[in-house]
Amino acid sequence: MIKTLFYKNVQKMKSFQRCFTVNHGRMLSSQPSSTGDIGFNFQLTETQRELQQLARKFSREEILPRAAEYDISMKFPWDIHKKAWDLGLLNGFVPEKYGGSALSLFEDCLVIEEFAYGCSGIFNAIHTNDLAGAPVIIAGNDEQKKKYLGRLIEEPIIAAYCVTEPSAGSDVAGLKTKAVKKGDEWVINGNKMWITSAGVASWYFVLARTDPDPKASTGKAFTGFIVDAKTPGVTPGRKEINMGQRCSDTRGVTFEDVVVKQENVLGEVGAGFKYAMGAFDKTRPVVAAAAVGLAQRCLDEATRYSLERKTFGTEIVNHQAVAHMLADMAIGVEVSRLMTQRACWEIDNKRKNTYYASIAKCIASEVANKSAADAVQVKYSKLCYNFVFIQFDC
Repeated sequence: MIKTLFYKNVQKMKSFQRCFTVNHGRMLSSQPSSTGDIGFNFQLTETQRELQQLARKFSREEILPRAAEYDISMKFPWDIHKKAWDLGLLNGFVPEKYGGSALSLFEDCLVIEEFAYGCSGIFNAIHTNDLAGAPVIIAGNDEQKKKYLGRLIEEPIIAAYCVTEPSAGSDVAGLKTKAVKKGDEWVINGNKMWITSAGVASWYFVLARTDPDPKASTGKAFTGFIVDAKTPGVTPGRKEINMGQRCSDTRGVTFEDVVVKQENVLGEVGAGFKYAMGAFDKTRPVVAAAAVGLAQRCLDEATRYSLERKTFGTEIVNHQAVAHMLADMAIGVEVSRLMTQRACWEIDNKRKNTYYASIAKCIASEVANKSAADAVQVKYSKLCYNFVFIQFDC
């Protein structure tokens, strides 16, 4: 009886054909799977390995060598962006119906980790479309997706996510930007702040309060809009000088009597908060993947140096204090990568991933920060601008 039930359950599980495919580290990720579809496994498919290798090659040859240049100049890396776009390494989230490659979030994050390994600043500059496009994927109608997601595929343009304000960051419910309906149009007034790619974007996702009642629930008070950057009344502010990731174009944006047509309202009026929060489920793993790439770079640089540098007659990797730091970095990288991939797997299998995505972003960002600090301790006894701020912070 027990054996029969077990057999039926196994057959039922096989019928779902849900393969939890994750990339286990740098060594195993390049090995083909010989076990077939066995459910939970740590192998990439042939297509995923090719995508990872393409992104890795691009990062090592195009991004990494120019990280210092762009960090110092603080210019937007348009040439790198266009090359990545030409290779199809950007906008992987766009469905095939609108011209995209329809990558899973897991596959998209394979690319993101490799880009951030080269320079997280350049990654942040050229990869903002994932965040801006997420609300359109979630709530946009067919015409909106065809027009605005299609533009990302047709030409190498940037989109930006305009939600944060001077007095409302994580507290999205505290937004003060307002949109008032006048006939068949909406008029937006307000200020956004710390908007990534604001000065180079062709269009924005904008979240604004449409219910004037201050007691209205967040689930009914805000509406999402798609706003073309050249719309009269849209004014990007000065470029902020970031502590790190300095080629990323961070600015404020002022909306003064900006008229938006009804056709550019995203989804239902009043449901914008839900769409904005839903976007984070898709993009928190992206941030986590970037942090993993940065942490992996720190580990690789520190390990390489520890095998070259000698003190007291031996390589410093043989000193316990250094070995412990490298071991802790390796532990952090592997755990963060697995947590990030779990968050991706959940949403790729159409399961709500808020819990896992939040954990992934939290742990990966902490690991990246600690890995950068430890790598500096391993590689240099004093601060070196070129290494600390360009190679790691960037």
